[in-house]
Amino acid sequence: MVSSSQQQATMAGVTVLRAGGNAVDAAVATAFALSVVDPSQTGLGGGGAATIWMSRDRRVDHLSFYGRAGERAEWAAPDTGGRGPERAGRGAATPGMVSGLLTMHAKYGRLSREQVIAPALALARNGFTVSPLLSRTIASARDRVKEEPHAAARFMPDGEPLRPGELLVQPELAALLELIAVAGQNAFYRSAFAERLAYHVQERGGLITEQDMAAYESTWMRPLCTTWRGYTVLGAPPPMGGAVVLSMLHLAEQSGLTQSGGYTETPATAASFAQVIRIAQIDGQRWRGDPAVMSVPARGVSSARFAAERASLLVGPLKDTLTAGDPWSADAEAPTAACAALDPYPAAVRPAGREARETDGFPVTLHEELQEDSSFTSHLSVVDADGNAVAMTTTVGVLFGSGVWSDGVWLNSVGRNFDPRTRGTNRYSNSTMAPTIMLDGSGVRLVVGAAGSQYIQPATAQVTVRMLVFGEDPGMALSAPRLHPTWSSRQVEVEPGFSPAVYGALVQRGFKPLSRVGDILFGGVHAVYVAPD
Repeated sequence: MVSSSQQQATMAGVTVLRAGGNAVDAAVATAFALSVVDPSQTGLGGGGAATIWMSRDRRVDHLSFYGRAGERAEWAAPDTGGRGPERAGRGAATPGMVSGLLTMHAKYGRLSREQVIAPALALARNGFTVSPLLSRTIASARDRVKEEPHAAARFMPDGEPLRPGELLVQPELAALLELIAVAGQNAFYRSAFAERLAYHVQERGGLITEQDMAAYESTWMRPLCTTWRGYTVLGAPPPMGGAVVLSMLHLAEQSGLTQSGGYTETPATAASFAQVIRIAQIDGQRWRGDPAVMSVPARGVSSARFAAERASLLVGPLKDTLTAGDPWSADAEAPTAACAALDPYPAAVRPAGREARETDGFPVTLHEELQEDSSFTSHLSVVDADGNAVAMTTTVGVLFGSGVWSDGVWLNSVGRNFDPRTRGTNRYSNSTMAPTIMLDGSGVRLVVGAAGSQYIQPATAQVTVRMLVFGEDPGMALSAPRLHPTWSSRQVEVEPGFSPAVYGALVQRGFKPLSRVGDILFGGVHAVYVAPD
């Protein structure tokens, strides 16, 4: 089974499975196809992460291929834009998508590179029918698209966004995909294309150099691992946001909401889940960064012990100030036996001296109205007939990324994801992406993840609890209403469908409910559930 946000991309993965490919082949084919048919959300100029399970060898791997800061010293300073607006090119980090897809394919794929790229190449060369969502995202980002005349000629012919049902042909992207199919990563990272990309990014105020392109490498990492309700949960390590999803699952257990038997119609359960999400996100905002350059105690954050230490915050009304927890003791704990057998993400080394003080928790004072940044993403989940599985999340950041377009490729905006503590040279940017795989004994039970920036982790946790705790049918769990508290305020967005009593319970707990309607606002979750024999 292949699950993704676009039918044409899903069918690319299905076609590869039917040709004898495995889950990795299908995931790579789907991701390349999404780069063509969902360009406002993902693409070759973006990056992502994948959690991979190979059934026969009982091996799990995680591959990080997110956007990276380059070698220039300016990466260590924020982009103030001088006295003018922020420069579009400064948002673009060195893209990892092509490296990531080809790296995982080279290690685990069965079919040839040409075979897995062929569906995407056909969609770019021959065109595809524009979806209502793509039409709306072009319209939403029309000012950004217009800044690139060659791109505007493709996406806004005659000055107007493409309408649903019209054909989008992308010859520049097709030419690049053909080169990649033949020559591999060098066609993207060590080529005339890379030279033109670096030049144009710098022309628009960015920092990416030819050397940054040539030096880019994806990183194999050990996944986070925890046991929860008898499942072995495999999550995305830093700089991805998998630890927050695992934390939410453990906090849900600590809160008692998993014993309630329902969610949508149970006011106390919904209010507790809102508190679970807010606490986990506060911890996630603090404990993040590229582990290659800083210590991130993600194993501790994702542990049952740390959730138990945070459990006292789950009861009673909201507090105006919360402090991120201290997960270092939990981080040093040995993994469970089920996780130890899979060689999970290791404990971090706690810094000493000044660095130790900088890793202490920090207070978060709630604000009444605080808008959080939004970006859009794409997630896909795949399971093949042999039980291999891939959960992969990819993105270009905000709609059409930085707005810089080069030879058919929209460059990402994830260079703006650095914060004062994590900013620097030669490192991955931060992300909330959380591609997750859950094992039940020796087999896969659930492959899940989501699109939607800050909505990714809460959406993934809510769907998981609905399926694996409350026993909801996967279709019902995916379409059921969700809620989303902003981690830094009392506001909680509520999707229509909850019982009226839920709103009352949220108010009683201290939240300020806000009814929100949005087609992808609450996270675009894509999952594969494997029913028990």
